[in-house]
Amino acid sequence: MIYLDNAATTLVKPKAVGKAVFDVIDRQIYGNPSRGAHQSAINAYEVVFKARQKIQQLFNVPSESLVSFTTNATEALNIAIKGLLKPGDHVIATAFDHNSVLRPIYQLEAAGVAHSFVGLDAKTGELQLNQLASLLQTNTKMIICTHASNVIGDLVDIKRISEFCQRHHLLFVLDASQTAGVVPIDMQASHIDVLCFTGHKSLYGPQGTGGICFLKPLQITPLLSGGSGIDSFNHSQPPFMPERLEAGTLNVPGIAGLSAGVDYCLKQGVSELGSKALKLADQFILAMAGLDKVEVYSHLMQPHTATVGINIAGLDSSEVSDLLSEQGIATRPGAHCAPLIHEALGTKQRGIIRFSFSSFNTAEETKQVIAAVTEITKSMEE
Repeated sequence: MIYLDNAATTLVKPKAVGKAVFDVIDRQIYGNPSRGAHQSAINAYEVVFKARQKIQQLFNVPSESLVSFTTNATEALNIAIKGLLKPGDHVIATAFDHNSVLRPIYQLEAAGVAHSFVGLDAKTGELQLNQLASLLQTNTKMIICTHASNVIGDLVDIKRISEFCQRHHLLFVLDASQTAGVVPIDMQASHIDVLCFTGHKSLYGPQGTGGICFLKPLQITPLLSGGSGIDSFNHSQPPFMPERLEAGTLNVPGIAGLSAGVDYCLKQGVSELGSKALKLADQFILAMAGLDKVEVYSHLMQPHTATVGINIAGLDSSEVSDLLSEQGIATRPGAHCAPLIHEALGTKQRGIIRFSFSSFNTAEETKQVIAAVTEITKSMEE
């Protein structure tokens, strides 16, 4: 199988990831972190602590204590949105955003939190960041956005958004689900107040892992309350990080795997891994642009990731994806949980076929995929 659904989850992982997960379960020396003074509890704590340190290094977080683990980016985004916004606040998001941002925002409408969205220029595919000033209200507290579209791969100008947030004293929350591990991210240099990430995409960790990082401690309401292993007589979650956001037993096997994935990214180099995948994606975009019946939604001349969105005239995205699947090529059709970009691009009904490349894909695989799509377009002419 040629796997090109890496924007959903990476299928091929470094071998060290699986080994790390297996070792925690198999070696019988890892207990419950922060739940005892015995050696197995200490061993588990060390696994978690080392993982925090690696994530701190990856994103240049000021302290490892400002890294909290979650089950995925969706949980991290819910923590940020529901924990920082209060009734009467206003938040700005974008047409690029995923339902993991949109649905929590919609849910908060009932609690009196208003929202606005930065629109999309359907012709260029660019977010209209010049709208930020007009969307700003006296009660605006936060701008939240994805770092890159999970549908067409275009990167967001986070420098511009960060500078706007700093000028107007707003919180800047970044969804790095599509960029962590393939685009260098420096929280301090880019002044990102909150960064949410998933572990199972380009950080090559297992599913069920993710996290939320802070530029500085914030007054945040936890999404979950429960055991913390410390401060047990307090009726509320501990006030200090990272325990405030980590109720219950952590996924130590998953975190061990994530730690191995992050270690791989640090050793190989994020830019290098991203460039390898991007080279394949660009080769694919150029080939698709030369086919008459193919509409390419991704933009080669704009900063982008290795995610490419296309359609073939006369076919629904699901039909094309099924035809490719019959040839052993895995892609993702449909709406990709990102409704606003499809509404802007006019693809609400048919969806888009997404091809998302990984550093583990090859040039030969890319050639085979180009040939397969070309053959489908030729069959439309018969």
